[in-house]
Amino acid sequence: MFEPEIERMKTDQIRKLQEERFIRQVRYAYENVPMYKKRFREKGITPDDIRKLDDAHKIPFTVKNDLRDHYPYGILAVPLRDVVEMHASSGTTGIPTVVTYTEKDMKVWRRLMARTYAAAGVTSEDIVQNAYGYGLFTGGLGFHYGIQELGAMGVPTATGNTKRQLKMMKDMKTTVLAATPSYALYLGEAAKAEGYDPLNDFNLRIGMFGAEPWSEEARKKIQDTFGLRAHDVYGMSELYGPGVAVECEHQNGLHIWADQFLVEVIDPDTGEVLEEGKKGELVFTMLTREAMPLLRYRTKDLAVIKWEECECGRYHPRIMRIKGRADDMLIVGGVNVFPSQIEHVLMNIEELAGEFFQIVLEGDILDRLYVKAEVEPKFFKSDKYDAAKLKKKVEDELQAVLTLRARVELLPPGSLPRTEGKAKHVIDLRQKA
Repeated sequence: MFEPEIERMKTDQIRKLQEERFIRQVRYAYENVPMYKKRFREKGITPDDIRKLDDAHKIPFTVKNDLRDHYPYGILAVPLRDVVEMHASSGTTGIPTVVTYTEKDMKVWRRLMARTYAAAGVTSEDIVQNAYGYGLFTGGLGFHYGIQELGAMGVPTATGNTKRQLKMMKDMKTTVLAATPSYALYLGEAAKAEGYDPLNDFNLRIGMFGAEPWSEEARKKIQDTFGLRAHDVYGMSELYGPGVAVECEHQNGLHIWADQFLVEVIDPDTGEVLEEGKKGELVFTMLTREAMPLLRYRTKDLAVIKWEECECGRYHPRIMRIKGRADDMLIVGGVNVFPSQIEHVLMNIEELAGEFFQIVLEGDILDRLYVKAEVEPKFFKSDKYDAAKLKKKVEDELQAVLTLRARVELLPPGSLPRTEGKAKHVIDLRQKA
């Protein structure tokens, strides 16, 4: 453990600390962020009405559009001169979401990331290859800061130049890989194509993977390819970046660092707070953030939260794996479809390279769902390959899960574009129809 005095806290100790920080943070946000003062007044409440954790439901939600509507500095709680760093989203809607940090915020983030590495089993003796993108995206620098805080050796390869990544991985004797899971899968494929034997030519023992959803099947493939233990890391730019939660060595849920984040689970449709163990949308309140003290931030991530002791000895609540995003759900012909459902089916058909797929939606009067899937290289070259038979098998299994018919297109290995960042699995052309 990096900070054992915090990581070993019992549930009642965590809750007491959360309550103290929560009450203080609510008043801080109210007094320093005009948006929150206005929202509180519209609801007819003041910080005096927030006296315990159970009062959290009284506070209005914060959503991503609030950050866009107050671009770039409208949610700042400190003078601009106190801001030492900023990050931003890609701005796919035209207006990026900007997040800011004071020096105190940066110290908290660095220690959260060091704690995250340590919980996964990384030590100061490790050599960490950071293949996340550096820049405005929080991933690269977040993982970088954590390496330095932990005292490990960093290899800041960033994203891209895959041949160099593999050479550095071998020559530097990298023991920890930090990357998106889709890029880790691509590195495994590229390593074999370059003539490497990933199990014997590399020294990897731990993987730190996040920034996008991934399945247990993808985890197994990464672990089997590199012989490492793959850890899920959770975070988002609005909540510092990576380092909000991580799987410990037991890989049984992601520990949320509850001394810094208050998490609630709500019904995504009604906003009602759900009891422990119920699946819903995660809502976070930052408990010590200076520059941007977000209250009840809706993440759109769907999961179950458990408060119980883990085998590792931590009582910090666990996210029992992200089940998808509320805004990822596709409505196809009136049927709710999650991309993760399709990935699960494809990953469990041995003839397919299930991690490489694409969902295409078209529609004029009726919606049409297409699934493009690559065939596993060994099977594609086999005399047993029967494209028509495999196509029917995939379509039947998808229909059994989705309750609607998808049109499957089988592709030769390597047909779909590879990504060095986050994978783009869904192309919805209905918006252009």
